[in-house]
Amino acid sequence: MRLNKFLAKSGIASRRKSDELIKMAMATVNNEIILDPAYQVKSQDEVRYDGKILKIDDEKIVIIFNKPKNVITTVSDPFARKTVMNYIKSNKRLAPVGRLDKDSTGLLLLTNDGDLHQYLTHPKNQIPRQYDVMIEKVIDARKLNRITRGLSIGDGEIGRAKVISQKLIKGRCEARLELKQGKKREVRRIFRSVKIKLFSLNRISFGSVYIGDLKLGESRLLSEKEINRLKKAV
Repeated sequence: MRLNKFLAKSGIASRRKSDELIKMAMATVNNEIILDPAYQVKSQDEVRYDGKILKIDDEKIVIIFNKPKNVITTVSDPFARKTVMNYIKSNKRLAPVGRLDKDSTGLLLLTNDGDLHQYLTHPKNQIPRQYDVMIEKVIDARKLNRITRGLSIGDGEIGRAKVISQKLIKGRCEARLELKQGKKREVRRIFRSVKIKLFSLNRISFGSVYIGDLKLGESRLLSEKEINRLKKAV
């Protein structure tokens, strides 16, 4: 088995992220630093990540978490800030599926299934995610067209979203958007590009999974049926 796949199946990260971690000299095989993600791991090899022995856990789980504001989407933080793992009670080595920035709230998936993680985060699969945002005003027809067709959001990247609905609430606009690319801070960068102030951002769905009545800070295991639907989200 390739080393990047071994890390992914151990719940460290997606296969693409595992490539980066291996090249950063975070993985060893039999106490030797390996920088090649394609290195073939044998059954008798001892694989470590950040000094800790890795084992492939055959029991795969997916957790849905309603992330509060001011919580970091990472497993650990060098500055001792509160992370999503402060809320999750599990003896599994879990990795967040994608990210929500510190100021955003809502649905976040975590799993120890590296193959599922890879499937859900790979850009070619275009898994839909829906967000509820509060913005300063209704998006006019010209800006709607730009957002739908795709617009420059900086760093040579194109942001694109489908605006599902808009409604005025006490002088502000609540809109629901669907995105399929998952670029870093894409929603915020889209509204910055069209010069509309964004007040709040809340993810309500990822693929076929919706946040439902899960309260902020709460989490639960997805059922086998929910996981199977998630695997067919494309």
